Amino acid sequence: MSGGRVFVIGLGPGPAAWLSPEASATLAIVTDLVGYFPYVERAAPREGVRVHASDNRVERDRARHALELAAEGKTVGVVSGGDPGVFAMAAAVVEALEDGPPEWRGLDIAVVPGISAMQAAAARLGAPLGGDFCVISLSDNLKPWALVERRLEAACHGDFAIAIYNPASRARPRQIHDAFQLLRRLRDPETPVAFARAIGRDDERVVLTTIGEADPGLADMSTLVLVGASTTRVVARTERAPFLLTPRSYGAGR
Repeated sequence: MSGGRVFVIGLGPGPAAWLSPEASATLAIVTDLVGYFPYVERAAPREGVRVHASDNRVERDRARHALELAAEGKTVGVVSGGDPGVFAMAAAVVEALEDGPPEWRGLDIAVVPGISAMQAAAARLGAPLGGDFCVISLSDNLKPWALVERRLEAACHGDFAIAIYNPASRARPRQIHDAFQLLRRLRDPETPVAFARAIGRDDERVVLTTIGEADPGLADMSTLVLVGASTTRVVARTERAPFLLTPRSYGAGR
């Protein structure tokens, strides 16, 4: 199949300066823009682009629609916040391709990467992901909560720093509290924790605390929670916010 194309585009955390040149160039050539309402607005589609905006919980429908448009010969941009390959639309598009009609396999499909929320948060905090780390979503919309708990336990036993996505929403207010109950059983109460909210945007807020002192209620869907490993430590700075460091070396002295 020729003609139709799908670009899954990462918009980054929000600031225009963090949108990659490749993503900007791709947005300039699409005929149709598909995505969650706020992300479509953030993409600032140029005049003449057909916009197909939808709610947050219809990722598979969005992906199928994008592939249908491409099959009609359109050049389609599917937009995601952060990086499209991290709990975002790249997986939805590839799943829709896998389950779709055989002719979709001939479409020109590319993923355009973006700065992820964990990268933005880590940059603000110094080097919290400098050593081995893992990434876990607390959303149980598409997987059972028991599996989320097992993965959190495994991350603790493996002594990974942990980047937690989707910590809480109005529909899921309890999971982040349950997650911290688990973390408090398995990690030292002095382990550093950071709540990094809306990094790069006007309402950015970073709260640095510990597992023992943390208020899980600080988290919402705009928050990335970073939980340190046993080696993670706070590095004080003069008249500036401290940094977090998870060193690359393990078990060595400071």
